[in-house]
Amino acid sequence: MLTHQMNSNFIHTYVSVDCVVFGFDHENRLNILLVERHLDEERQIKLPGSLILSDEDVDDAAQRVLHELTGIKKMILKQFKCFADPMRASSQDDIKWMGMEYKHHIDRIITVAYLSLCKIDHKINSTKYNTVDWCPIDKLPSLPFDHNKIINESLVEIRKWIESDFSIIFELLPKRFTIRQLYQLYSALSEKYIDIKNFHKKISSFNYIVPLDEIETNVSHRAARYYKFDAKIYKKNNTKLIK
Repeated sequence: MLTHQMNSNFIHTYVSVDCVVFGFDHENRLNILLVERHLDEERQIKLPGSLILSDEDVDDAAQRVLHELTGIKKMILKQFKCFADPMRASSQDDIKWMGMEYKHHIDRIITVAYLSLCKIDHKINSTKYNTVDWCPIDKLPSLPFDHNKIINESLVEIRKWIESDFSIIFELLPKRFTIRQLYQLYSALSEKYIDIKNFHKKISSFNYIVPLDEIETNVSHRAARYYKFDAKIYKKNNTKLIK
């Protein structure tokens, strides 16, 4: 009797991946890469994602999604959480869109969330999506499924990631950057007040942040020196988070 009751509660559960791709724009804002989904005549935006294929490893599925999204074959990628709320895809719009997209009735969908970083000046060359847009994180609208929750939890994860490996932050900066850019990015990620003078003093003690013989041009403020990140020196130092 118990076995019959258990079997009657089993449903066909699908597994997907969703990717949160962070970028840092020229206005020194943290951004998320979003894609467009069409539902009748309504335009909606969401995180890039996909069901995993029957013969596909979940990490490979995430790399596939990122390649289809950006045109980049290999991107830095971190799996951070599985989202399995039975009601996460229960809205009528989400159910309707899944039926249109995958040609199946999906009772339940579990998603494995990934975090990735992309330099925002990289040319996005999507092979799948017609519309791919960067959206400032402080201007995010209400997104389908539980994508707002996934993004919020990805912010917690990226902070932990940087705490364990400070070099990750340079994946978001251009190859040459100013100390103010680094400060504003670090402040946006840490969500806490950091005195810029103390920050500058601390940064100047890190020999893997190398000053260049170049300064900003065509700026209204005092021109700042450019720096670069030296990964080889960093690996020797194995330096962690700024304290």
